[in-house]
Amino acid sequence: MERKNLIIGGRDVPSKSGAFEEVRSPFDNRVVAEVATADLNDVNLALDAAVSGFEVWRRTPAHERFAIMLKAAALADERQEAMAQIISAENGKSLIEARGEASRSGEIIRLAAYEGSQLYGETLPLDANKGTGFDKVGFTIKQPVGVVVAITPFNYPALLVLHKLAPALAAGNSVVLKPARATPLTAIALAQCFIDAGLPEGVLSVLTGSGGLLGDALVSDARVRKVSFTGSTKTGEHISRTAGVKKLSLELGASGPVVVLKDADIEYAANAISLGGYINAGQVCISAQRIIVEESIMGDFLAALQPKVEAIKVGDPLAADTKVGTLISKAEADRVSAAISQAVKDGAKLLTGGEQDGTVIQPAIVTNVDPYSAFAQDELFGPAVAVSSARDINHAIQLANSTIYGLGAGVFTHNMNSAIQAMREIESGVVHINWTQLWRADLMPYGGVKSSGIGKEGLRSAIAEMTEVKTVIMHGQAWN
Repeated sequence: MERKNLIIGGRDVPSKSGAFEEVRSPFDNRVVAEVATADLNDVNLALDAAVSGFEVWRRTPAHERFAIMLKAAALADERQEAMAQIISAENGKSLIEARGEASRSGEIIRLAAYEGSQLYGETLPLDANKGTGFDKVGFTIKQPVGVVVAITPFNYPALLVLHKLAPALAAGNSVVLKPARATPLTAIALAQCFIDAGLPEGVLSVLTGSGGLLGDALVSDARVRKVSFTGSTKTGEHISRTAGVKKLSLELGASGPVVVLKDADIEYAANAISLGGYINAGQVCISAQRIIVEESIMGDFLAALQPKVEAIKVGDPLAADTKVGTLISKAEADRVSAAISQAVKDGAKLLTGGEQDGTVIQPAIVTNVDPYSAFAQDELFGPAVAVSSARDINHAIQLANSTIYGLGAGVFTHNMNSAIQAMREIESGVVHINWTQLWRADLMPYGGVKSSGIGKEGLRSAIAEMTEVKTVIMHGQAWN
């Protein structure tokens, strides 16, 4: 059985307790590997290493950081298939999806490397300030914040690690990474790419184990200057209360709306939703969860959507024809199944799917859903969509904005006026016109409003969040 130690300051280190825990496949419960469980002593060692590593890395010229990042990207490319196998094994997603995720790793690192080497400042027009002449020169410079704590979820164990790790390192910060307890192996493998590429000692640590124990200790520590977290709104609220005075980026929950108006291409919209609602078994914060359909086309829309959803092959993640794998655990599958059952008890109709076999749930369409019910309002994080009707575009936008969340939204329409109205009035960090919100370019700004979080990811935006802007004023003597 393979055992993985902690990574502290770039070195393979046993945990102080010597304890290990199993990482199991959600599909068949086989033990994939064992990982060390860190404790508070390990947290202190990792933060000490990060402080000293930062002093080296911040003074490393951008072109040298860039070269190391490119080597890490090349290693991620070389190890792509091995990474996909790890992702599928510990996460339960289909190998098709895992390969797609792993294939983006190298490019994310390269994009971050470029953005981190281009930290431009700006000159300040001080003479525009009354009473100031040409005797002063002002400008800004961007500098890394310091020690960054990155806490990542299970659903995209490569992409969401790299969307924090790569920009933090590219900007010159040191990082302590706490990956999801269910999917630590991908994080360790990615960290090894950076270490093997020549990252200086101290700059990167990976702590595996209890999120509650390690997370609280990490985010509250005064040595940490930035926390980047992706996960539930409840945990994000806890972090915001615990962290103290430091920079925070919180990418939190969602219940994403997709509006389908009467002038939309129904077949096109149904195809997009059959992808956006079920990829990764719906375990995506930008999943298409609430489908709001103008009532005059409801019958035609459901007739187009149902066969596409029923054609999705689910099951063994390693099978060649499996498109969607498992949920992350039996407990999560039970929760989603119970939510579907409760929606039906409350008056909704299960049009198709919903059957559970262990951690696998058949993709479900639930219609006639009360848009203000828990099934629509709460984040489901599972392979089902809640379909509700709207009278017109104004009613549809009202329903789209009815939850506490605002991460991503989609609108299908061929009417330019409707598209402009929707993009301006829907309360969401990202709005897609004629696609669902389950689409993301790694370079674009990404983040939510309301209870979906604060701050922006996307490589350029993340680097901005992980740097400080320093204003410099040079004073000369006035002359006539």
